[in-house]
Amino acid sequence: QVQLVESGGGLVQAGGSLRLSCAASGRTLTSYAMGWFRQTPGQAREFVGTISRSGGNTVYADSVKGRFTISRDNAKNTAYLQMNSLKPEDTAVYYCAASRRVISNRGQEYDYWGQGTQVTVSS
Repeated sequence: QVQLVESGGGLVQAGGSLRLSCAASGRTLTSYAMGWFRQTPGQAREFVGTISRSGGNTVYADSVKGRFTISRDNAKNTAYLQMNSLKPEDTAVYYCAASRRVISNRGQEYDYWGQGTQVTVSS
């Protein structure tokens, strides 16, 4: 069992930056690909990006490519989502997730989820 806790969300002006963290406990994250998703009220969950177990491979949604960066520190059992050049449309609850499989943009492929952290970008 893996427990994931996101942190780092908050209110930021458009053009600003935030870094989200996803701290894991229960098991080492080296066995898991990590993903980030986001969701706004009434909308489907949206894939943001994912990173492989080693950190050597990342995939991003087109909407965030070039602005967001996913990284991980397996020694700290933590994954990160660096968000730059934020836009109001990035406002959402952001979730991290862990998958025992290869990286994927499909939420169904992920086995464990955090509770989410709110990111609000004002215009």
